[in-house]
Amino acid sequence: MYRPVIASQRSLPLWMIALIVFGVLGVLGVTIGLLVHFLAVENKTYYYQGNFKIKDIPYNSNYEKETSEETTALSKMIETRMIDAFQASSIHNHYISSQVTKLYPQSDGITVDIWLMFKSTPGKKADMRRKIGSILHNMLKNNSASFNSDPSSLKLTEISKVQAEKTINNCCGRRAKMSSVYDRIKGGSAAQDGEWPWQASLKIKGRHYCGASLISNIWLVTAAHCFKQYKNLSDWTVSFGTVVNPPYMKNKIQDFIIHENYNPYSQHDDIAVVRLAEPVPFTNNVHRVCLPEATQNFLPGSDVVVTGWGALSYDGLYPKLLQKAPVKIIDTEICNSRDSYGGLVLDTMLCAGYMEGYIDACQGDSGGPLVYPNSRNIWFLVGIVSWGDECGKKNKPGVYTRVTSYRPWITSKTGI
Repeated sequence: MYRPVIASQRSLPLWMIALIVFGVLGVLGVTIGLLVHFLAVENKTYYYQGNFKIKDIPYNSNYEKETSEETTALSKMIETRMIDAFQASSIHNHYISSQVTKLYPQSDGITVDIWLMFKSTPGKKADMRRKIGSILHNMLKNNSASFNSDPSSLKLTEISKVQAEKTINNCCGRRAKMSSVYDRIKGGSAAQDGEWPWQASLKIKGRHYCGASLISNIWLVTAAHCFKQYKNLSDWTVSFGTVVNPPYMKNKIQDFIIHENYNPYSQHDDIAVVRLAEPVPFTNNVHRVCLPEATQNFLPGSDVVVTGWGALSYDGLYPKLLQKAPVKIIDTEICNSRDSYGGLVLDTMLCAGYMEGYIDACQGDSGGPLVYPNSRNIWFLVGIVSWGDECGKKNKPGVYTRVTSYRPWITSKTGI
């Protein structure tokens, strides 16, 4: 009878056992090293909010307005002091950003809300929080020449990224994404996601027709002539984001209000407001622009930016991505010269672009925003794309509805 051969059981060679042991130890070492690196060495971003009191400033309700001259001046002063303090400190390499987010005027002074962003390793987070508080305390103690602050009133709390983004996105005119490059619309370049978060597309039966600007979670500002032909609410939708189709976010229109004095056969009072059917949830990519005060003055030569999905040239192709273009405000007298518009530009309008042409808004940009950054890099709606002679022609810059001229009208219709 044949029987199968049974292999004898033998142990592994010592060199192989040693190799396996060293391999396991090596894997463990790498794993532990990575854990130590990410938990103790890798920088993470941390957010803080705080507040403090400035004394001896008489009560002024203008400090409640986030776009007032008083708010801008005081906030800029505080932000400059914070930047200087942190950049001159031992943690300057960890500093990312600091902003004033809100002022609360009271009978004996003003409470200032601040927002801070730093990078740090998790293991040094507590020490970083202590140093930030100490630097702010010293800044308040040593700035009596600029404002009479109360260092003992300082409060500072760490907040989550979600809370931090919500705080900033609820402020008008802030941009989560910024680009150092501006190019054209007629002569423009594509915008990044979140770069112009107030830009909206007004669509007819799903197709882009006009631009608009988000001024609250429920209201938009646009041009009256956008509704000259199409008045059926069910035909209209609104979308947000840099891509027209598919949109990042979309909404229906509940109503639109055209300026009472708008004449379809002229360009005067070319402004309308649009009420959304549902409030827009503010995100990094979608939130409101600031409206200027009626008294604000935007001087000729000021750098402004126009954005939209309009044609890249007169009667040309339309882009898929939102376009941006840097232009300059042009003196109305120059714009009304015989070689230009010959007196057609009224004081409720403004010209922007270049007299030599090329860079300009174009067909499909109507109703969209012309925006201006103030000294705090907060963006204001200066103009609304209204009319012009073709696109980018010499001596024929774009003409915009001047928003400051219609500031009381916007408030009367929207409460903003």
